[in-house]
Amino acid sequence: MKAKEIVVMVNGERRRLSVRANETLLEALRGGLGVHSPKEGCGRGDCGACTVLLDGKAVRSCLVLAMEAEGREVTTVEGVGGGKMHAVQEECLARNVFQCGFCAPGMILAAAALLERNPEPSKKEVREALAGNLCRCTGYEPIVEAVMAAAKRRQASKVEGQRSKVGGRKG
Repeated sequence: MKAKEIVVMVNGERRRLSVRANETLLEALRGGLGVHSPKEGCGRGDCGACTVLLDGKAVRSCLVLAMEAEGREVTTVEGVGGGKMHAVQEECLARNVFQCGFCAPGMILAAAALLERNPEPSKKEVREALAGNLCRCTGYEPIVEAVMAAAKRRQASKVEGQRSKVGGRKG
């Protein structure tokens, strides 16, 4: 099968790679670019281990052809915080929510995508957003609690940022 060269933004960096017509985004990330945080779990889109953000939306990279990512932004767990740890990552780490860690990248990215579209989710909405990500270790509740804490932290820092702007104008 003939390969085609594509350009993809991966974690804010322009990357060029050669892909086959039937190559998945997961295969291209892991094999072509050496990005190993998206995991090969089921290969059918059931487990969520391969979750990445494609233009900000959580997708299963085992179900997306690499060619579909041409000219688009792919974010993995390494880039979700934009150079620093995302609030979800910080809360998961602080609470030691993951045991084996296999599901961690997918869970974190699904949660980050949720918080971008819904900054104040309910526990039910968090559970729904994480529903496609399987974890065999935690029982999910610690992860849900970490996402809720991250949402509260993000809201608090947003409010604090607004206060500083208002305070800065008065002086």
